[in-house]
Amino acid sequence: MRLGLIGFPLSHSLSPAMHNRALSVLGLEGGYLALETSEAELAGRMAQVRRQFLGVNITVPHKENVIAFLDELSPEAQAIGAVNTVLNQQQRLTGFNTDAPGFLKGLEHAGVAVSGKRALVLGAGGAARAVVYALRQAGARAQVANRTRQRARELAGEFAVAVVEFGGEEFQEAVNSAEILVNATSVGLKDKNASPLPAGLLPEHAVVVDIVYNPPVTKLMEDAMRKGLAVVGGLPMLVWQGALAFEIWTGRKAPVEEMFSAAREALGE
Repeated sequence: MRLGLIGFPLSHSLSPAMHNRALSVLGLEGGYLALETSEAELAGRMAQVRRQFLGVNITVPHKENVIAFLDELSPEAQAIGAVNTVLNQQQRLTGFNTDAPGFLKGLEHAGVAVSGKRALVLGAGGAARAVVYALRQAGARAQVANRTRQRARELAGEFAVAVVEFGGEEFQEAVNSAEILVNATSVGLKDKNASPLPAGLLPEHAVVVDIVYNPPVTKLMEDAMRKGLAVVGGLPMLVWQGALAFEIWTGRKAPVEEMFSAAREALGE
């Protein structure tokens, strides 16, 4: 079976190591490829998927614009408005979103309770949409902040959550009072010295979650740990969303612990 990951850039990705390990452990023939794809190449790539692949994952920056090339969406993907998993059945492409349940599984894996908590989500892209949806489904009281206010307003309107203007006094209050703070942007991925929060600003008492998984400890996480805050990195979400995608493609239970091991090895841990 041919599987793959579509996004740009992909040099940081652990997904090939993780999924190829899962295929090997279960004795399934095939492979999982990194298919680096620019926005201009997306239409052609999805046509290739329709002809040649059983399924693919979708990552930055295509989680929303890939929808135009699909035939059907799962109810969850429809509600979120973003896709991270595509299944090809007889050249009919269906989009799923395993980011949302994968995010919650990751928090559960780390022992973080969500229901009733005040959560602040940084970002308004495809990953942020999944995180906000997941938090709402789990009973959290979520707020959204993004550097581009219009994007935050659109997301907040769709999910009936409050929007906080990035960088102002209201934003500082939202950060200070958050019980769960989630970086759902890619800040920290390309520059390990970058944080999505202004210098010196951190929650007073919160679990700080960074969905960036490479590097495994981001500057946001380092700053939070120095302050004595609990942190959760992006690896649990990555593995769990991948495991759920693997099960959609293969119909087999994913070897989650083996996928964790492969991802950690690829990170050099």
